Amino acid sequence: MFALLVVIGLAMAFTFTNGFHDSANAIATSVSTRALTLRAALAMAAVGNLIGSFFGAKVASTVGSGIIDLKAGPDALMLVAAPSSVPSPGTSSPGGSACRRRPRTR
Repeated sequence: MFALLVVIGLAMAFTFTNGFHDSANAIATSVSTRALTLRAALAMAAVGNLIGSFFGAKVASTVGSGIIDLKAGPDALMLVAAPSSVPSPGTSSPGGSACRRRPRTR
């Protein structure tokens, strides 16, 4: 029971911080171009996020059940595990290109 409460608490904390990122991305353009003041943009983002939380369940249900219908098994595991096994460029070895220092030019 304790583990379930910890997972629920972490999920709620992640959702809370994710809302910060969504709001920042949504209002950055209008504030930087001075189309809206910061106060007006924040108020609009808060109202939009609140309304979306009440009426936005259809997107979540589509993502949760309607996009890919896989039966649990080895194929589903491969679909999830394969992308995580591909390393990013330059990080595949300790001496990869991301770790090399370029010589200074004068």
